[in-house]
Amino acid sequence: MKSNYKPIGDYISQVKTKNSKGEYSELLGINIDKFFMPSVANIVGTDLTKYKVVKHNQFACNRMHVGRDYRIPIALSKSAKPFIVSPAYTVFVINDTNVLLPEYLMMWFTRAEFDREAWFHTDADVRGGLPWDLFCDIGFRVPSITKQRAIVKEYNTVVDRIQLNEQLNQKLEETAQTLYNQWFVDFEFPDADGNPYKSNGGAMKYDEELDKEIPEGWEVSYIGDLFTLQRGHDLPSRNRVEGDYPIYASSGIAEYHNDFKIDKPTVITGRSGSLGNLFYFDKPCWPLNTTLYIVAFLKATPFYSLYFLQTIGLSELGAGSAVPTLNRNDVHSIPQEIVPLSVLELFETKISILNESKNNTVKLNFSLIAFQNLLLSKMTKV
Repeated sequence: MKSNYKPIGDYISQVKTKNSKGEYSELLGINIDKFFMPSVANIVGTDLTKYKVVKHNQFACNRMHVGRDYRIPIALSKSAKPFIVSPAYTVFVINDTNVLLPEYLMMWFTRAEFDREAWFHTDADVRGGLPWDLFCDIGFRVPSITKQRAIVKEYNTVVDRIQLNEQLNQKLEETAQTLYNQWFVDFEFPDADGNPYKSNGGAMKYDEELDKEIPEGWEVSYIGDLFTLQRGHDLPSRNRVEGDYPIYASSGIAEYHNDFKIDKPTVITGRSGSLGNLFYFDKPCWPLNTTLYIVAFLKATPFYSLYFLQTIGLSELGAGSAVPTLNRNDVHSIPQEIVPLSVLELFETKISILNESKNNTVKLNFSLIAFQNLLLSKMTKV
């Protein structure tokens, strides 16, 4: 241990309060990225009185799988309301918050260097547990409480801005979805005078195949006439080289490669395993063989296709087998109205503006996250 470091154990104590009276029912787990989340455990018929209680400014950690995961799941409760965690978790609290701030210690736990040291201290078990005494022996730097407050304030300013940007992007996404529904579900797209079509007397007709009213003059065909879906591509296991091009699996970006299969805007969705996730991407990428992606837009545009596919229940189309699989022909054969090109182009323009704002916010967050990591790395040099 460095001479100017102190053992964590000098500042913390275990808390072993159990939910003995059954007062609390909210069960949380710890994400690998170090925050509390709703537990996925099935607690039907489980005796929750044996579970541990976590209160405000208390920590909980899972020391059992550090060697396997190369990270120690640990989180600080900022909730005013107590909750419960697994009896296997360790709950602890700072002895004197006038000497050590909980937020400062949590910042230290967030550092990649802390995870590496924790992994180094794991035992010989196949999962690599971290004994409590060795956890307490890990050293960290403890500046004055005044300096701690300044560090935490600067860090939280960055974290709050990142969260604010994420909320902004969520609002932009909700705006795009609302616009799609207004135009293509409620048929309130702008008419020739710029007024909402249906509510301003736009003529409608009933279509038996779709079993709904659609604007008069619109044709009815099949999804396969809107765009063409193609199965994703196998990724050679040999000579795989990391690069800058995202590899899309059914649940999103899995890794990166030095080659790509498509270099124009596309929409990607899961073909097997995880169904229903949709991703719009307008840069070179490699859609994996567990996906379907749009290889050609015929009578539709990319953003229209993205939001339209969200409405047809893709996950249900692939249900019914042990490993859900989505057949592109099943999607192609679904009846659908054909939206006039002029309306599609106007919709694409409006959504493109929203998407550009989202992309700019994402770029800003990349810079903020880099700065956030820099602040964490500088904690050793305070």
